[in-house]
This record gives sequence, structure tokens and C-alpha cells, in this order.
Amino acid sequence: MCGIAGVYKSPHAPEYAYFLIYSLQHRGQESVGISSCDGKEIYSVKKAGRVIEAIKQEDLEKLKGDMAIAHVRYSTAGNAGGVNAQPIVKETPLGKVAVVHNGNLVNFLSLRRELEAKGVKFEYSSDSELFLSLLGEDTYIPEGVNLHPEDRKILPYIFHVLRRVKGAYSVLYMIRDKLVAVRDPYGFRPLCVGRKGNTILFASESCAFEILEAEFWREIYSGEVFVVDKKGIRSYRAFKSPRKAMCVFEFVYFARPDSYIFGDWVYNVRKEMGRQLAREDDVKADVVIPVPDSGVVPALGYAEEKGIPFEYGLIRNHYVGRSFIEPTQELRNLRVLMKLSPNRAVLKGKRVVVIDDSLVRGTTSKRIITMLRRAGAKEVHLRIASPPVVGPCYYGIDTPTKEELIANRMSLEEIGTFIEADSLKYLSLEGLRKAVGNREEFCDACFSLNYPVEVEDLKLAKV
Repeated sequence: MCGIAGVYKSPHAPEYAYFLIYSLQHRGQESVGISSCDGKEIYSVKKAGRVIEAIKQEDLEKLKGDMAIAHVRYSTAGNAGGVNAQPIVKETPLGKVAVVHNGNLVNFLSLRRELEAKGVKFEYSSDSELFLSLLGEDTYIPEGVNLHPEDRKILPYIFHVLRRVKGAYSVLYMIRDKLVAVRDPYGFRPLCVGRKGNTILFASESCAFEILEAEFWREIYSGEVFVVDKKGIRSYRAFKSPRKAMCVFEFVYFARPDSYIFGDWVYNVRKEMGRQLAREDDVKADVVIPVPDSGVVPALGYAEEKGIPFEYGLIRNHYVGRSFIEPTQELRNLRVLMKLSPNRAVLKGKRVVVIDDSLVRGTTSKRIITMLRRAGAKEVHLRIASPPVVGPCYYGIDTPTKEELIANRMSLEEIGTFIEADSLKYLSLEGLRKAVGNREEFCDACFSLNYPVEVEDLKLAKV
């Protein structure tokens, strides 16, 4: 996944970037980085770990200038840890440029091999480096695009990069005196723009603007190139696709419930998923409990629709990070035991419906159900507010192989037996599509196997 943020024109740009990216910590916990620019030099700090522990006051004092971009990383391409921390900064034919990227390119391997054959050197294993390595290779201006005079020396090079890369990308370029925001033509990953006085802000989710008491302006459009500099703001709708393919899993799990993305509030969509799940279910129970935090909102919707009391049967230790986005299964297993504790006050002798956002690998659910039974639950019925994950994601979610997906290895009955639930039910794919509305504008390939962009790297891997 990853989270990205940007600040244009503020004497507090590095500090603003810090607070923005702190608000997006849920999108990645492996590394954090901030780069700033004073119009001449780019200054950077990049460290492994989470924002509040990794970035110190002395780090911020080294960052100069009134522009900044920032990144929290959750690896889907390239090695995990701090080695591929962003922003990536490289010397290019356009001078020194910094970039942050959220998404996953499906032709990374083929493009990298092509460039290496031409003598281009790569410093990282992340696909994000392509956004800089391709700069200066050639220029391109899409048909019908009339460039502002201020953009004629730079944007044709960025347009060329965007013409060559394929897949999911929301990107911020910091180049000379400009910030350039880009979103892929399918709109896989969210990217928002906000304002605080004369300062322009960018963030993966709108929730980040609240910490600065800034105004959410709008989302960057699919296929848009958005430029801000001392001459003002320009927008180019440079690239089009046959359809939109916004990632539905952002609504299911990744985005914060207080964010506005993809034209809707995450809270409202997530709650409707719970309501829809309840409409499809006939289980009898005494209490509905969520798996916190991402199960809370759909559980509220489910409980309201069913008329069953909502209770917190699992208490989360908020000093522990998100288990899904740990880079190894061993760490994910350990995190489950560290972050959740049963609330025996509401569980003993009860028929319990447990609401979780998704069931990907199954190990977390099994541990939770065992925990609830030990706490005295009479029955445990697991309800998942999304369909079975049957396909890997190639656009930025960490489900890279079918072997990891329990729904590909087992039937519904076998999964229920494995996790030791009294019953198991998923939200139907049709139910999910009803909950999100505009169903034709979302990518639900992990549930439907309907991939909107062909993955060229898979072909290359098989050669």
C-alpha cells in the first residue's frame, strides 16, 4: 500500500509533511521518509520504523525549504525494511528530483531490464525508482494537451514516464520549484488535495488534513497531472482509460473510516457492507462483536440491521501495529496475540457473531476464535464483511500468490472447520458491489478475478 503526502509553499513544510504522514501511518509501518526543497537543494531523512519513533526534532531541523513530500512504506515490490524507503531522490537530466509512490507497476521487470540493457543503473529494488529512471529518456505530449509556458520544460518528460509505466500509481514529484501530483488513468489508489491558507497539501486520504486543521479540496482525478508552483495551479487530464478501477479493498480494510476517498466516506460504505451482510444472514445470536479496528464499522451496521446488541468483545492494544501489513507470516501471528485481548464481561455463555473486514490467510481468524472460546463464548459465528479473497492483487495489496489465499485452498466448509467456527459466512460479491455503489468503477479482482490491467511481469517471470 503505502501513504504519500506533500506540502507546497509553507515555512513549516517539513513539519506539515511530518504530521500529514503521521496521520497515514496505518498505510505502512516499515519505513518513513521526508524530503524538502528550498528551490535549489533537496534535503532528506529516511528511516526504518514508524513515524513517531523514527523521525526526531533534529531530523526535521535538517530539512529546509517551503516544499516537502513524505512517505510511509508497506512493501509490495522490492525488499522490505529501510533499504527502499522513500522519497527516492536521483540526479536526472532535469536536475535533482524526488518522488514518492503509492501503488504497484505491472511492467516493472520488463522496463527495468530494458533500461539496464541501455546502461541505466538502479540503486533500489523498488518499482518506484522507474518514475525517476525514465525521466529524460524522451518527451511526449498527449494529444489535445496545451501546456502552460511554465510546464513546457518539465511536463513532456513526466508525460513520457506515464506513457511507459503501467499499473497502479499515485505519485508526487518534487522538482525545482514545483510539486506535481499524478494519478493513474484507472484511479486504483486514492490521492487528495487540500488547502490551508495559501498552502497546498496532498495526501493519500483526506483524514490527514484534519490534523493540520486544513480544508479538504477534492480528489486528484484519474489520469490527472496536477501542477502547483509560484505561477499557480494547473490541471491536465492527460491520460484516459476504458474504465475506472478504484481499489475496493481500500473501503474494505486499508483506508481510515474518517476518510473521504473515491467519491464517498469510508465510514458510510463500510457500515453499509455490514448492513448488507446482515441482510444475507439468518444466524441467531446474543451479541455482535467486531475485530478491531477495521471490523468496528461493519459490525455497527450489522448489529443495527439485525437488532442485536453491539459490544466490544475484543479489546485492542493500540500500541501494536496492524497485523495484516507485517511483512512475514511469523510476525503477523505474533502481532495477533499482542494486540487483541478477550473481554470476558460480554462473552461468557453468549452466542457471539464476530465481524471482521476480510479473511485472507485464515491464521488470524483461527487464533481469535480460539481466544473467544477460552473466554467462555458459547457459540462463535464468524461473519466477513467482504467476499472470499480468491486472487492475488498486482496493484498494491500484499496478497502476491494464490498459495497464501485460504479461499483458493479450501471450500467454505473446510475454512470453517480450519478456523474452528460454529459457522462462517462471507458478504457476497453482489452485496459488496451494492454497498460501494458505482460498481463498474471499482477493481474487485481479488474477489472476482476480473483484472483490469494485464500483468506483463507475470509473462516475463514465466520465460
